[in-house]
Amino acid sequence: MALGADSMRCGEFHTTYQGDIRIFPTAVSRNCALAGLVLLIVCPLFLNAYWLSLMIQIGYFGVAALGLNLLTGFSGQISLGHAAFFGVGAFASAWLNNTFGIPVLLCIPLAGVITTVVGLIFGLPAGRLKGMYLVIATLAAQYIIVDFFNRSEWFTGGPAGTMASPVEIFGFAFDSDQSYFYVVLAFLVASLLLITNLLRSRDGRAFVALRDHYLSAEIMGINLTKYRILAFGISSFYAGVGGALYAHYMSYVSVEAFGLLLSVQFIGMIIIGGLGSVMGTLLGVIFMVMLPQVVNWGAGILKDVVPQLGTNISYMQEISVGMAIVLFLIFEPEGLIHRWKMTKAWWKLYPFSY
Repeated sequence: MALGADSMRCGEFHTTYQGDIRIFPTAVSRNCALAGLVLLIVCPLFLNAYWLSLMIQIGYFGVAALGLNLLTGFSGQISLGHAAFFGVGAFASAWLNNTFGIPVLLCIPLAGVITTVVGLIFGLPAGRLKGMYLVIATLAAQYIIVDFFNRSEWFTGGPAGTMASPVEIFGFAFDSDQSYFYVVLAFLVASLLLITNLLRSRDGRAFVALRDHYLSAEIMGINLTKYRILAFGISSFYAGVGGALYAHYMSYVSVEAFGLLLSVQFIGMIIIGGLGSVMGTLLGVIFMVMLPQVVNWGAGILKDVVPQLGTNISYMQEISVGMAIVLFLIFEPEGLIHRWKMTKAWWKLYPFSY
């Protein structure tokens, strides 16, 4: 008996450009995403405060890391100052609320706008740089902004830091892990949708062209300086929103939280997850948030054998971040998203997965 064309299909193939750029390439992927969202919505009902705290961290770091992956993974510009822009968003949101009494829910996106302005200021000179010169410029931005935090008591409270109020809507305060989780989830989902649709647009394709071969992109009529600066601005906006979410979750913002180590961790998130991948960004954030917990767990098991582990746990966590980045660069340079795609392809193409 002859088999129909549909019964012989192995894998998914697109025959139109619209099909190639769809957010969900298949009905299965769309249904899985919806099921995952429903699961996230109900998880505060059965998770304790410890796990909710970790998921909230994944949420606000995920928003900020999406911006860095747009800058580095999609437009090919590396930045070592992302933690500073993260801090600008945190302090700006607290300052807007404490000084002008603007509701916190509005302060969060406004903090992203303020961070965008700061990012554009540093992006103007960086828009004409690339390679090592760009790394040095963004590293300088990191130290300049952190020094500004220390000296500007009117904005940050100086070395003493500043307080950040919880989100309130119609008198209801989102001041617990169970309630604030939904605030972070809403901003994360909105950020994912915005950046995914941006990458499907003409500007998103220009970013990718800029990353892949800037000379060819320039010949095609793409304004390199414009899109480099635009990438810095959008990346800064996401960093600012993530920092604002962090500030109102912690209720207190201190300058020490936004050092160079946090910038390195952001770089690690997108490298481990996968450069140039939205889903890979989230995988990398999950990995980096859970890594210190795994180190703590391992140190607890071995503390009777090696007593020194208990007193050096913070150093071990920092070392583990560096080791993870190096090992992924050597053994899995395309990140966790590549391993996920390989696993998915194996099941999709079975039994011809060789």
